Amino acid sequence: MRTQVAIIGAGPAGLLLGHLLRAEGIDVVVVERATPDYVLGRIRAGVLERTATMLMERVGLAGRMHREGLPHDGFALADGDRLIRIPVTELTGHHVLVYGQTELTRDLMEAAPARGLQVLYGAADVALHDLESDAPYLTYSQDGRAERIDADFICGCDGFHGPSRKAVPASVGAAYEKLYPFGWLGILADVPPCHHELIYANHDRGFALASMRSATRSRYYIQVPLDEDLGDWPDDRLWDELAVRLGPEAAASLTRGPAIEKSIAPLRSFVFEPMRHGRLLLAGDSAHIVPPTGAKGLNLAASDVHYLSEALVRHYRHGDQDAIGGYSQKALARVWKSERFSWQLTKLMHRFPETDAFDRRMQLADLDYIATSRAAQTTIAENYVGLPL
Repeated sequence: MRTQVAIIGAGPAGLLLGHLLRAEGIDVVVVERATPDYVLGRIRAGVLERTATMLMERVGLAGRMHREGLPHDGFALADGDRLIRIPVTELTGHHVLVYGQTELTRDLMEAAPARGLQVLYGAADVALHDLESDAPYLTYSQDGRAERIDADFICGCDGFHGPSRKAVPASVGAAYEKLYPFGWLGILADVPPCHHELIYANHDRGFALASMRSATRSRYYIQVPLDEDLGDWPDDRLWDELAVRLGPEAAASLTRGPAIEKSIAPLRSFVFEPMRHGRLLLAGDSAHIVPPTGAKGLNLAASDVHYLSEALVRHYRHGDQDAIGGYSQKALARVWKSERFSWQLTKLMHRFPETDAFDRRMQLADLDYIATSRAAQTTIAENYVGLPL
């Protein structure tokens, strides 16, 4: 098979990139190792910056997102007894939209056939070849057959564990990583949210987050040690702990219910440079991971896709030979700023093993300053809603 652009990974980054390129008449094939049901079964976040919503609008797939998504004009930081609201829209002129990543992926997936976007599911053992040449290709197996796709460019949107980043020689790439000494224990339940906006809570017993997927489905998290046993957290214990950490105002509106899904996720900050090697271009989690504290994972992937689609369109439609070469530097400038915000918010809101009484007082002083400073709130709001492209 021959195509102009081969995309590895049919998550939101790969599908969104595919739709943007097809809208410009560029030939694209997407390969995905999993089945469609497996892709849609991944439970992920759902706070969308304006970049993500703008790109969905650009490909004409924003209808359901705007009908069912929940616009949020702010969010709250909790420091025990009070909620410190960050009025995002008032401070920036923009809002975020709560719309589950699964639903965004579904919109992109279901529209693919009608838009001429070919997606090959069940592609196992994907391998990349001749990336430094003008004729790269990838191989994979499907239904027991060996297959090959020749392309002008290969785009790795296959996540942290995919083969794309691993195809970059160690002598060329550099990885920067910080592993956090705790994880997030999350529960998904069909209950109304305890608050109309997200609450990020800093408590003596650790971090907590009150979030939602819709007006009737809630997502909550608490900070736990990495070696915590999920079996030690029956639903009732988890609801009790959330009520304590989120504070009295949120606890008063907390509706309990059985878990649809419960899991513990580790936290890490990770950046791989460069995001381009020869004819391979990385985007999304294949190149960077952020702790979920700042709601940047999907949104960073969307900004990568914006820069990458722009570069490829300029290459094919305008003969711009420098567009591809500038992709990595442009994308990484925004990546590092988002990494900084997520890292700072994680430090502010979590209890670290080495946290002593002085460190704890510094966290509380920071939160008190944020509560009384419009300038501090503006800085947070600008980062939360998404820095300009």
